[in-house]
Amino acid sequence: MRSIGPVSRIGRSLMVVTAMAAASAVSAMSLAAAPAAAAPTDTTAPQPGDTCTAADLGTRHPYIKTTEVSPTITHFKGWYVTEGTTGNQTVSTSIQTTISVSVGLNGNVESSFAVETLGKVGASLGLNVKVDYSSTSSVSNSVTWNFSQPGYYGVYKGTKKVTGTYGSLNCNRVQQGDGSWALEWIEGSGSGSFTTYTTLEEGAVRCQDSVPAGSITAKAQDLLVCGSAVAKAEHPAGAVAPTAKQKRDRLVQRPALTSGTSAEQPKATGPSARAALDCTAGAYKIAVPGKPLSWGAPLLADDGVRLRPSTIFSAHLDHWRLCNVTEHNGVLEASLWNWGNGGCATIAEQNAATERAVLMTAPCTEDDLQRFYVYRDVPGSSKVGVQNKYTGSMMGHDRYADGEFIRQYSSGRQDGTGTYTLIGV
Repeated sequence: MRSIGPVSRIGRSLMVVTAMAAASAVSAMSLAAAPAAAAPTDTTAPQPGDTCTAADLGTRHPYIKTTEVSPTITHFKGWYVTEGTTGNQTVSTSIQTTISVSVGLNGNVESSFAVETLGKVGASLGLNVKVDYSSTSSVSNSVTWNFSQPGYYGVYKGTKKVTGTYGSLNCNRVQQGDGSWALEWIEGSGSGSFTTYTTLEEGAVRCQDSVPAGSITAKAQDLLVCGSAVAKAEHPAGAVAPTAKQKRDRLVQRPALTSGTSAEQPKATGPSARAALDCTAGAYKIAVPGKPLSWGAPLLADDGVRLRPSTIFSAHLDHWRLCNVTEHNGVLEASLWNWGNGGCATIAEQNAATERAVLMTAPCTEDDLQRFYVYRDVPGSSKVGVQNKYTGSMMGHDRYADGEFIRQYSSGRQDGTGTYTLIGV
C-alpha cells in the first residue's frame, strides 16, 4: 500500500509517509510514550552553573527540564474494503484528538523565549517539532490511499505529541567556595509547560497487520478494537460506524486547548488599594553603562518610562527607590518607586503577554506586575539586569536615544542593551 496524496496544509511542510506494498504491513515508526526524566543536554545552550558575563545580566534563556513523547492519532475513520473496491480511495476522517502548540503563561508562541524553548525541545530530542503556533484541527481530514486487499481498515493521521516542562536561566553573581564572586547562569524566575508535535503521518492499517509496538500505526490499530463484533462482521464497502470504544477514546483524547500557564507563575492581583511601601533610604538612577541617559518616569499616566538625560529639570523623575525588598539565592526582588511621580514601575495587565510592551508607572499596589527581580554583577560593579516577576521578561531598549521607551523582551536584549547600572544618588 502506498500514500499518493499530501498529508496536510499546516506548517512549513508535512511529510507524506510511503508504506511498502505488502498487504500485511502499513506502518510508520513512532517513539513510544515514555516520559524522560530530563532532556538530553544541548551543548550549544547555557546550562545551570555555566559562566556568563555582565552583558548577559539583561538576558535569559530557557532550559528543558522534562519531556514526554507519545504517539497520538489526530484523525481516524473505520473503513471496509470489499472485493472489487480495492485500489485508490479518498477517505474523509473525523478529528480524534486536537493538539495545539503552546508555551508558558498563556500559550503564546510569538515571543522569542517561547520559540527558543521549542527549538531546544526539538534539538534535545532530535525531532522536528512545530516552533510556531499551529493546531492539528486545521489539518485537512482527507486521506488518499491505495487499498490493495479487502479488509477492515483504520484510516488515520497521527503525530508524536511532545509535552514537558522548562525553566529559565538568568545571569547573576554567585559566591564561590573561596569567598570570591563570579557570574553564572542560575535558575531564575519563570518556568512552565509546553506542548508541541512533530510532522503528521497518514496511513491505513488492518487488525491482522504486524506493526511496531508503541508506533503511531499501533495506536491507530488499537482504535480498531480488533476482536470486536464490528471488526469481524461483514460490511458493505465504505465507512464503518465507530465503535463504543472509538467514541469513548475520541472524547477522552480531545483535550481543551491548554493555556500553558505555569503552576509556578505568580498571578497579577489586579487593582487594589495603594500599597504602603517600605523603601530604602537611598535613591538610584537606572542608567545605560558609561552613558548619561537613564530611566525617566513619565508625567502623564498614558506615557511610558523612557531613556532621558538627567538635568536640573528632571524633577526627580530619574530617581528610583527599591521598596519592599527581599532577597532569594542572591537575587533581589523589589518594587521600583519613582520619586518624581510617586508611581511604581509596571507592565500594564492588558500587555503582560505582549513582546516589547512598554514599561509604565501606576499607583503602587500589591501586584506582581509591579515586582521586579534585579540580577547583579560581582561586588564592586553596579551593573544589573531587571526582570518583571509576573511576565518573566527582561527590561531593555531598542536603541540608545533620548526618548526611547524601556520595553520588555521575553529573552532580553542579546546585544547587551538590557544591562544597566544602578547608581546611587
